[in-house]
Amino acid sequence: MTLPESIPVRYTEEEAGYVTVRPIVRQTFRLDELLDMILSVTGKDAARIRQILHSGTVVYHFYRYLWTGFDADEAELSSALTRFPDADPARPFKAGECTLAVFESAGAHPKHLLELDRTAGLKRRIFRGHSFWERLVEIADDEKPAYQSYSYSRRADLYRLELNGQNILQIAQAAERLAPGKLRSALRVLPTAERIVFVCPRQPAVK
Repeated sequence: MTLPESIPVRYTEEEAGYVTVRPIVRQTFRLDELLDMILSVTGKDAARIRQILHSGTVVYHFYRYLWTGFDADEAELSSALTRFPDADPARPFKAGECTLAVFESAGAHPKHLLELDRTAGLKRRIFRGHSFWERLVEIADDEKPAYQSYSYSRRADLYRLELNGQNILQIAQAAERLAPGKLRSALRVLPTAERIVFVCPRQPAVK
C-alpha cells in the first residue's frame, strides 16, 4: 500500500494504562510527523514501526494517538525512514554540544537519579570563576565517553561515561568547590551512580 501523505489522528490523555473520559482532540498529521512520533517510541526498528502503523495506535508523552491503521509497503517505509537520522558511533564526543547530563544507577534497567541541564549546571557560586558544568564536561572530555545511541525522543546523540573511583572523586571535588547549594545537594546521588549519559543534540547538516 502506498504510504499516505497525511493521516487524520485522534488523541486523548491516558492515565495508568486507561483511556480517560477527557475530550478527544482531532488533528491531521503529515506522514513525517507521525513517523517522528513513532520513532521516539520504537527507534529505527522498521518491523515495529510497520506493526504500529497497522495497529493504528501509539502512546507518546502520556497521550494515546489513534488513526485508521494501514499496511506500509516495506520499500516505501524504508525510503521514508532515510529522512531521519541514524545512530553514528563514529561521531566524536563534543563537550560544547551537550545540553544535559543524566546520572544513572546500575542494573539492567537503570534509574535516572538526576537530570542536570546545562543551564542549571552553569550557575556559579559566588567568587568562583568556573561552574560545575564546565568542570564536569572537562572531566568527561578527558576520558572520551563512549557513543551509546541516537535518541529520537531527545533528537540527540547519547554518550556514556562509566564512573570509577578516580572520576567520581574528581566530580565530587568539583561539586564541593563549584556547585551552588541546591545543586550540591542534588549531586549527593553521585556515590550511587554507575554512569553519566551526556545528551548532545545533533546539529543540522550544513548544506
